[in-house]
Amino acid sequence: MSAVKNVIKDNYNMMLLKDYLRDAIKDAGFSHAEISKTPTGTRVALHVTRPGIVIGRKGSGIRDLTDKLAVDFGLKSPQISVVEIEKPELAPSVMCNRMASHLERGTAFRRATMWTLKQIMEGGAMGVQITISGKLRGDRSAFEKHTAGILPRAGHHAEVIVDEDIAHVGTAMGLIGIRIRIARKEKVVPEFEMKQDSPKKVKKSEKPKEVKKKVKEVLVEESKVEIVEVEGKKDDAKSESEVIAKEEAKIEEIDTLEEEEANMK
Repeated sequence: MSAVKNVIKDNYNMMLLKDYLRDAIKDAGFSHAEISKTPTGTRVALHVTRPGIVIGRKGSGIRDLTDKLAVDFGLKSPQISVVEIEKPELAPSVMCNRMASHLERGTAFRRATMWTLKQIMEGGAMGVQITISGKLRGDRSAFEKHTAGILPRAGHHAEVIVDEDIAHVGTAMGLIGIRIRIARKEKVVPEFEMKQDSPKKVKKSEKPKEVKKKVKEVLVEESKVEIVEVEGKKDDAKSESEVIAKEEAKIEEIDTLEEEEANMK
C-alpha cells in the first residue's frame, strides 16, 4: 500500500474513532482526543469535562473503552489518560454538543444560540461565531450567523487563535448543522495586540490566581489511568445531562430578536 493510501486510511480511522468517542462518552463532555504512538503502544489522551464517567465504577468504563479501541479500531496496546477540561465554555466541541442537546429537547434554535453565545463570552472568550443551518422554520433550508466580540476570520492569526467544531442534530423538521468558532485570548500572538481605552491598575491582592492542576493516578488492575483534575472549579452537576437540564429554565428567560423588536414598538 502506498504512503498516500496509508495517510488516507489513518485519517479515516481517526474520523471514525472521534465519532465513536463523541457518542460513547457524550455524557462525560468529550472534547477531543490526542493520539500518539510510543514504543510500548498507543497513548490516548481523552479531554473531557467529567473524568469520573469515563473511568466508571472500579475502572469498568476504562477497561471496556480500552478493549473497544484495541479490537474495533486496531490500536496497539492503548494506554488511556483522562484530562479534565479547565474551561468547558471555551471548548467548541463541548459547546456544540450542549447546543445540540438543547435543540433535541425542543428548545427554539435562536434561544439556544443566544444562550450558547452568552455562555462562551462569559467564559472569557475573545470572540465567537455560531452558524446554524438546516430546516430551521419551514420546508426550505436556511442559515443564520451570530457573532460577538473579536474574531479573526482569515490569515495566520485565525489559524492560531480560533478553534472550531461542527455538530449535527436530527429534529422533527430535519437535520440541523451547528458550527462554533471561538477565539481564545491566551492564544493571541505578540503581533496581534488588543488595545484597551482605559487600562486599570490591578492591585497585588486582586491579581487573578493561577489555576492549579492536580494529577492523580488510578490503578485499574495492572495498568495506570492518569487523571488530570483542575482545582477551584465549582460545578455541582455530575454529568452533561444534568448541566443541560439546569440550563433549560435559564434559556426560557432569554429574549429573542422578535421579542426585543416587539418590546421596542
